[in-house]
Amino acid sequence: MQEIPIVRADQPDGREKLSRIKQRLSLAPMLLSGLEAQGESLTLQVQRIIADVRRHGDDALIKYTQRFDYPEFSLQQLRVPQQALDAALQAVDAKFLAALDISIANVRRYQQAMLPAAPPPIRPSGSRSDAATLAVRYEPLQRVGVYVPGGAGAYPSTVVMTVVPAQVAGVKNICIASPMRGGAVAPTVLAVAARLGVREVYAIGGPQAVAGMAFGTRSIPKVDKIVGPGNSYVQMAKKELFGIVDIDSFAGPSEVIVLADDSADPRVVAAELLAQAEHAPGSCLLITASLNLAERVQQELHAQLAVLPRRDMTTKALEYASALIVTKNMDAAIELVNDFAPEHLQITTRDAQGDADKICHAGAIFIGAYTPVAAGDYLAGPSHVLPTSGTGRFFSGLSAESFRKRISIVQFDACALQAVGGAICDFARTEGFDAHARSVEARLTDKGSDHAVN
Repeated sequence: MQEIPIVRADQPDGREKLSRIKQRLSLAPMLLSGLEAQGESLTLQVQRIIADVRRHGDDALIKYTQRFDYPEFSLQQLRVPQQALDAALQAVDAKFLAALDISIANVRRYQQAMLPAAPPPIRPSGSRSDAATLAVRYEPLQRVGVYVPGGAGAYPSTVVMTVVPAQVAGVKNICIASPMRGGAVAPTVLAVAARLGVREVYAIGGPQAVAGMAFGTRSIPKVDKIVGPGNSYVQMAKKELFGIVDIDSFAGPSEVIVLADDSADPRVVAAELLAQAEHAPGSCLLITASLNLAERVQQELHAQLAVLPRRDMTTKALEYASALIVTKNMDAAIELVNDFAPEHLQITTRDAQGDADKICHAGAIFIGAYTPVAAGDYLAGPSHVLPTSGTGRFFSGLSAESFRKRISIVQFDACALQAVGGAICDFARTEGFDAHARSVEARLTDKGSDHAVN
């Protein structure tokens, strides 16, 4: 492996290197032009699959699953039977089951605590009546689809981090789509689904799974929202179908920034960086004012990488968009973190809490040397579905709130409308909408209004 570079952020060549890293992490190339794959853009490939699924439903799902995942796939295998879910749960390792229950309990408790309640009704300005009220009602989505990847590995944690927030929000119908590997969906994914009471699991993946859930087929009822991570094909499918259904986000590769000073243990910092690089593709950045720490972390990365079972994939991530960035001081380091707006930010400094308070843009912040990102990945409580590629500047991570919609409630009585009716009519006619004004005046004709119907 080439050495993960040390980049001096305050030098001209360092600024150029940072610019290249940001470009690699950006969603712009995929969004604007599509990725080239086998002579045809990723966007066009995904659009063809979506159109096929929309026209041919289950038949298209079977065709693409046979092509990409399992040649012997049949319609009878589309939905995983309840017996398989129950058997997977019964067969799961006892230690994993105990860890799973801790995760479910923590995520449920956190999501319940974070779920906002509707505020009490208020009176609109200008109203002379207590019967004029403005309020909001929260309603859970009726049906949600969860995509659980199955390519580089099994991700039972994704089931917890997506299904539990939806359940806390009150979603009654949840289905999971996850691709077959070796003729079956990952047993751990099935086990977690069973533990959470999800009975609807479909053995399909890729853009075809996203399209099947978005449009609905004979076998899969249409969903209102699709959430969960996935590769570039899955993300592009979600983007293309946004508006047909809601989605959680359009996500790029997983990423972490470690913000550290010279008090940090280079062994721990290197381990944190490698934990994120293990996703592959992914990005891991150290941002520090200490050149000495950067050099020691560089040495540790080589030593620790050599013993990782997934070192080949991890190496690719390190070479993709990773660096050890040295700034002139810690204020500059914090400014750079905010500029990147990372998915995960781990802070190991003397004043980790104080430095965390200065961060405005991040998907999730992990404060202190004893708070690894892995805690958030598996069981801390917040969902690990987080904004990537700098979108933490304006997006939030998935939560129970993501599975509810707000319905505005407006209620006037005659007295309240009398008080503000003139203003409504004046506003409407200023915009050229006479019928809007007349809809008010029709209600005020017998009330002595100055805005009576002509």
